Amino acid sequence: MSMTMIEKILARKAGLPEVHVGDTVTVDVDMCVLIDLQFATMWLQPLRINDPDKVAIVMDHAVPAPTIKDAAGGSAARTFAREFGIGRFFDVGRHGICHQVIAENGLARPGEVLACTDSHTCAAGAYNTAARGLGPAEVYSILCTGRTWFQVAPTIRYEFVGARPAWVSGKDIFLHIADRYGDATNRNLEYGGPGLASIPINDRRTIATQGAEISADFSTFGVDDVLADFLARAGVTDYQAVEADGNARYAAVREIDLSTLEPYVARPGTVSGNGVPVSRIEQRKIDQAFIGSCANGQLEDLRIAAQVLRGKQVAPGVRLLVTPASQHVYREAMRLGYLQDIADAGAVITNSTCGACFGYHMGIVGPGEVCLTSSTRNFTGRMGSTEAEIYMASPATVAASAVCGYITDPRSQA
Repeated sequence: MSMTMIEKILARKAGLPEVHVGDTVTVDVDMCVLIDLQFATMWLQPLRINDPDKVAIVMDHAVPAPTIKDAAGGSAARTFAREFGIGRFFDVGRHGICHQVIAENGLARPGEVLACTDSHTCAAGAYNTAARGLGPAEVYSILCTGRTWFQVAPTIRYEFVGARPAWVSGKDIFLHIADRYGDATNRNLEYGGPGLASIPINDRRTIATQGAEISADFSTFGVDDVLADFLARAGVTDYQAVEADGNARYAAVREIDLSTLEPYVARPGTVSGNGVPVSRIEQRKIDQAFIGSCANGQLEDLRIAAQVLRGKQVAPGVRLLVTPASQHVYREAMRLGYLQDIADAGAVITNSTCGACFGYHMGIVGPGEVCLTSSTRNFTGRMGSTEAEIYMASPATVAASAVCGYITDPRSQA
């Protein structure tokens, strides 16, 4: 039986020679990641857990605690980590958005299964990992048993050809895919092809992360030289990578010629069938611009933002908020001078957290406002008021638009 990447991982972790579309399989989970919200909302201290070495805790959504409820959740997380000997505990000071912390600390490994309560756990698919967000009750079960179940879905293969042009990022590639092909509900996404070599790791993670916005189950990349170099730098060794078989069966194979792409913007409400090249969008004044989130708060995103903003000023009437994805990213961006350039342009740099992305703290939008974001979602009410409009674009487009005061092509600011 020939299998796709995700089928191979699930078969291996289920102890089966092969799996087929429609099968329900029970698999061993290599890494179970808990986040602060789980401790603040529905936490019950377990009597035992399966394996503390396969558990990580990341304080990420509401850090430092903006409410008493969140503070109590932090206390519960610290108690749990101490009592069960959880060594991978990323508390305030070591914190960050969980998917960034997962990547930095080598928790997502090729050929393995990773679970977390956050819907964007598919981000780790950039590292050839079978990673998926699950409900709090299911993650609690994994914590105690070390296992979970999945139904094997059909896979859509995206074959990249050509080379990515300047100023076209992973966000733009994803927005093009989402606009052209729409939702991928109950489907796995697999990415490869000769053009993959032109897509750096940070952009692969953006693409994998955003699989959640089109309702995909898993979003998985293969291991090539680019990823192997990244894994070596992260200290990830002795892994068993998977590649799809040459005659694997797919629900569809779609070719994407990267050389034809340009920066994209998604209009408010959804990303599916709702994008447009930025060169063709109407002039739209913005009130807030946001650069951050698990999708686009990476170090390279901040480098690009600093490049666009250097020597310029944010337009009057525009608030530009920039949130590094982790404390590590924050420190590196400070050391390299990116934060200085961003702050000198008039932006506000916030603590590393999910914060404004999910409309919780540090920059929610009000009624009637227009926000251009590089975060994960442009859904109604996502970042604050249900009467606000949220457009989505790359960090370069957001930074360029913050300078102009309206949505604009970053190539015009290059």
